[in-house]
Amino acid sequence: MPAFSETLRIATFNTELGRKGPGILLRDILKGDDPQITAVIDTLVQADVDTVALQGFDYDLEGRALQAFQQALSAAGLVYPYRFAAPPNAGLATGIDMDGDGRKGGAGDAQGYGRFYGAGSMAILSRVPILTEDIRDYSAFLWRDLPDALLPQTAAGPFPSPEAIAIQRLSSHGHWLVPLNHPTLGRVTLMTFHASPPVFDGDEDRNGKRNHDEVAFWVHLLEGRLGQMPESPFILAGDANLDPEKGDGRGIAMRNLLNHPAFQDPLPDQPTVTWSQTGPMRVDYVLPSSDLTVTGADVMSVNPAASRHSLVWVDLTR
Repeated sequence: MPAFSETLRIATFNTELGRKGPGILLRDILKGDDPQITAVIDTLVQADVDTVALQGFDYDLEGRALQAFQQALSAAGLVYPYRFAAPPNAGLATGIDMDGDGRKGGAGDAQGYGRFYGAGSMAILSRVPILTEDIRDYSAFLWRDLPDALLPQTAAGPFPSPEAIAIQRLSSHGHWLVPLNHPTLGRVTLMTFHASPPVFDGDEDRNGKRNHDEVAFWVHLLEGRLGQMPESPFILAGDANLDPEKGDGRGIAMRNLLNHPAFQDPLPDQPTVTWSQTGPMRVDYVLPSSDLTVTGADVMSVNPAASRHSLVWVDLTR
């Protein structure tokens, strides 16, 4: 077992390790010489966090890619005994036209965009024990069931169809509440997600509205409108794909989250990615609950060989 301090270092990192087809990420990890995978490993070793929420990591039903990555990190000296990944919405086929292009079976017709099941999904690696039996997974939660949902509409009615709205899940990947059992801090809940980009749609703003509601989900959960509220202390760590001030997204959702009294923001106004179209933007967040004490935080410099996103970490204690 690893030695623990009284501090928990927790991070989010969009690795952008998604590949063009199933099984390719596993193959590339096992080869041991993929430059991007090596750069992602180097970034994680440098950060040396206790628990990291990963995005952009392909899911497979047997968890082989995540296990192989866990082993590659161990060979580099970074040991994570615990891992978690749940079946995602990315690439989950629906059998109907979900994006309104008049066709079925495309990447945009899945519950979450994906050319194959599990494309570019989420995972957690941890040296802190994960209380797997207490995990709450909201991935199957329907968009229409969110209070005040901004469902896409056109003059013809619900977009792209009432049938699509009836089955459309909110999460493009997932919304997870993952309790950790830290030896000195006790039970701490990691809340994580990876929201849709609020672009690549039409006048109906389907992706913009979905992104808004994926972020707003956390406020509804915190305020008891979705059943049991998360147990404090907690940390929200993930890729919201939303800057509070810049870009085409509905930044009010992010501002509402950042200003919520349940959270503190250790790294205000610090960009985490630079897009060629928009320049620097803040889309990756680690937001601890207000009852935790922040002892350090950083947006790491981007390693372009790894990902366009920075790894963001925060050190926490009671």
